[in-house]
Amino acid sequence: MGKSFWIVAAFLLAAAVVVGMKRSPEPAPPEPAPVASARPKSEAAPSLPTLVEIGSESCIPCQAMQPVLAELRRDFDGRLRVLFYDVRVHPEVAQRFGIESIPTQVFLDKNGKELFRHVGFWPKEEIVAKFKELGVGL
Repeated sequence: MGKSFWIVAAFLLAAAVVVGMKRSPEPAPPEPAPVASARPKSEAAPSLPTLVEIGSESCIPCQAMQPVLAELRRDFDGRLRVLFYDVRVHPEVAQRFGIESIPTQVFLDKNGKELFRHVGFWPKEEIVAKFKELGVGL
């Protein structure tokens, strides 16, 4: 199959995801913790910088990000919160962050303030470097 086929296929997949995100699905159950703020429920607990990945379990680039997110959780346990929200399960999260394409990674400081966002697959090393560039020590 030629390069044109893959370009058209990628475009159609992206269009389907955007259309799917704009549908009005049944209300999702409330999420366990607020996402707009990275602060833990307990004020006594330390606040952590957070990486929020908004995607879908059926999205191929989102699936490719899952091992990256797992490594970040493992390597930075106690220093970085790593959250994943599926747009089909939690459309309110996608709406809250104004997500237009997936996967989107949203970088939040320890107070929940958005510092940066990236769309698409992103390797672990580049995510860690971006946190460092933003002045967030992990």
